[in-house]
Amino acid sequence: MTTTLDKVLYTAEAHTTGGRDGAGKSSDGALAVTLSAPGSGKPGTNPEQLFAVGYAACFIGAMKAVGPKVGVRVPDDVAVDSSVSLGPTGGGAAYGIAVKLAVTLPGLDADAKKKLVDAAHQVCPYSNATRGNIPVEIGIV
Repeated sequence: MTTTLDKVLYTAEAHTTGGRDGAGKSSDGALAVTLSAPGSGKPGTNPEQLFAVGYAACFIGAMKAVGPKVGVRVPDDVAVDSSVSLGPTGGGAAYGIAVKLAVTLPGLDADAKKKLVDAAHQVCPYSNATRGNIPVEIGIV
């Protein structure tokens, strides 16, 4: 099922050249990165690293958005460690990714942590984009 936006709140625009051995920059100049293939040893980042940072940041934002609704205050020192794995699928005919998030919520009891993470996972745009498409594991530290 495809999700349709009710209203556009923000649109990120970027220009990328050269693929995994290129460069990318946002239209507003706030982001400019050199790209390199994973494991190449060349300077730069790769799409998987960018996705890992984006998903983690988005998930923290989702927790902050749902916290008041579920009655859980998000700690100031909340953190998400993320990993995005790349590998072949379908016998090597295509490639896919898998995500793991480790959510750290100091000072909250186990029930509050679970309540907050579960609610955030339902509203996070990255979670909604990946749900049913790729493996996503969320652990609570």
